[in-house]
Amino acid sequence: MSDLEKFLKTKENKMKAIAIIPARMGSSRFPGKPLAEIHGLPMVAHCFLRTQMCSDLIKTYVATCDHEIADYVTSIGGNVILTSDSHERATDRTAEAMLKAEEDLGFPVDVVVMVQGDEPMVTPKMISLALTPFNEGEEVKVVNLMAFIEDIPNFEDPNEVKVVVDKKSDAIYFSREPIPSRRKGVSDVPMLKQVCIIPFTRDYLLRFNSFEETPLEKIESVDMMRVIENGEKVRMVMTDELSCSVDTPEDLQHAIKLMAKDSIMRNYLEK
Repeated sequence: MSDLEKFLKTKENKMKAIAIIPARMGSSRFPGKPLAEIHGLPMVAHCFLRTQMCSDLIKTYVATCDHEIADYVTSIGGNVILTSDSHERATDRTAEAMLKAEEDLGFPVDVVVMVQGDEPMVTPKMISLALTPFNEGEEVKVVNLMAFIEDIPNFEDPNEVKVVVDKKSDAIYFSREPIPSRRKGVSDVPMLKQVCIIPFTRDYLLRFNSFEETPLEKIESVDMMRVIENGEKVRMVMTDELSCSVDTPEDLQHAIKLMAKDSIMRNYLEK
């Protein structure tokens, strides 16, 4: 089905959504991680191949400033958008890529799903779940997935972004610290983490990037604090799908172990 045919189909039935996977070689904690191998394929390949399986998407792109990544993704038949090398935030790279994707498609999109390039266990179901509030007509501008944290060491790990939510499942605060506090001996605090599958409405992504970085965003090193500090809402959607973000070489080994029996991976490794 061509991009135009997909557009006409979605125009009749639902919003027009694309996915963009920002990836770069220059990670401070794990340089070169998009091309780090997991069961014989670079991590960025797992992200791309799994994301494009989602039937709610018109098209999936990898956005990068690195020709090594671009050349590899092209070699497996993927869609690549080369971006500026000056972006410090994934959202900036995603916004540039979105505008170029619209030129490629020939029409504007409604929603862009930012799938971080270090989420090798992303599933089509996770993306569809993150898009649910938009498909159901809710007045939301940005959505994040969230999941339960399985143990205290991960709750205390600064590489895991924690989130607390209100009764409507809108985020109250994001932190790399363990929130809410367990210091008063409460044993059953809700231990929730951000999962970096993040759909934005087209216009809100551009607006988000027009805001200056905010104080708490800088302190926590969490982009979504910019939304909250500007008086906007981040809708959180729970997923029970197994996920593992890769921030360090140790995380990579954990992902390799978790994915050893992954049924989705077997589908594309066998082709």
